[in-house]
Amino acid sequence: MNEPGIAAGAGMAPSADVAAGADVAGIGRVAVVGAGIIGLAIADELVRRGADVTVYDTAPEGTGGAWHVAAGMLAPGGESTFEYPHLTRLLDAANELWPSYAAGLGDVGYDDAGTLGVALTADDVAESAREWKHQKLTPLTGSQLRDREPALSPRVRAGVFAPSERQVDPRKVVAVLRGRLARAVVRKNISDLSEVEADVVVVAAGCGTAALTGLPIRPVKGQMIRLRGEPGLLRHVIDGMADGRHVYLVPRADGEVVIGATQEERTDHTLTAGGVHELLRAALDLVPGLAEHDITEFTVGHRPGTPDNAPLLGFLDGSRRIVVAAGHYRNGVLLAPITARLIAELVLTGSADPLLESFEPGRFGCA
Repeated sequence: MNEPGIAAGAGMAPSADVAAGADVAGIGRVAVVGAGIIGLAIADELVRRGADVTVYDTAPEGTGGAWHVAAGMLAPGGESTFEYPHLTRLLDAANELWPSYAAGLGDVGYDDAGTLGVALTADDVAESAREWKHQKLTPLTGSQLRDREPALSPRVRAGVFAPSERQVDPRKVVAVLRGRLARAVVRKNISDLSEVEADVVVVAAGCGTAALTGLPIRPVKGQMIRLRGEPGLLRHVIDGMADGRHVYLVPRADGEVVIGATQEERTDHTLTAGGVHELLRAALDLVPGLAEHDITEFTVGHRPGTPDNAPLLGFLDGSRRIVVAAGHYRNGVLLAPITARLIAELVLTGSADPLLESFEPGRFGCA
């Protein structure tokens, strides 16, 4: 799908006119505040199109943003079903870009085996069925699911297969982008945008965007577990319900399995026994073989949420010096390539793609 104003082939070599700096006529220095997956993807796209870019890494030493905790599911259908209808078009456009974007990045753990949505009990089936129907996915019996994924528990009653859903390893994506940008990334805490010396400033600081802009972005806490065992136990991403508990299992080729994630309207960084128990119990109910895996990491992070849980993308105000790209909530990884394309176009031309109309930062009257 090539939306208006979105070039095909994200992550690929620039065309001759872009390489010559056709997009950056009249544009001076660009600063990107935030070195998470969104900020780095935007900076990489701007550099690719000839801009002079500095990225300010504002995260405390040794920490990461939401990307560091994210499992990397590229699942547009389940994320937008009942929340914000306008988001569906943006998510679908992003999902279409990911195959070529991943190819341009190299080895970032991209996998297109698809996702199995599964339900353990009759109540779980009833709760999940509405979403499956909305996504127009064909129901599968428990035995049909186990034909695709033998490690699933015999107690799993029903589910679906979503072939268009994919996964990527966000930590590998960020490592590649940081390597590309190299010395353009500067570690510096930014407390006031007026101290940033640049002609255009892109604020992509996740939850930190709220303090810099006054926009309504809140942290939504998530706890996650990483396991490691023999590769091959799972082939597909598992998006499951187990006795009313939602959990997803994301297998990597090297034997890692990412289990996530709790969703709590809290700002603390505390790992809790209840959160860990909830995730492990649901995961083992669905895939008993995970009991033999080693636990390698517990992680707590915060998703940047907005009042409607859709991102804030566009100029902050009439000055057109500050551009916002934040509030991606659970979709930061999925939306990274499309956000990079749309924001780079906005910065370099001053013209907003029609896809951005529903995501203006001032839509809540706070800018």
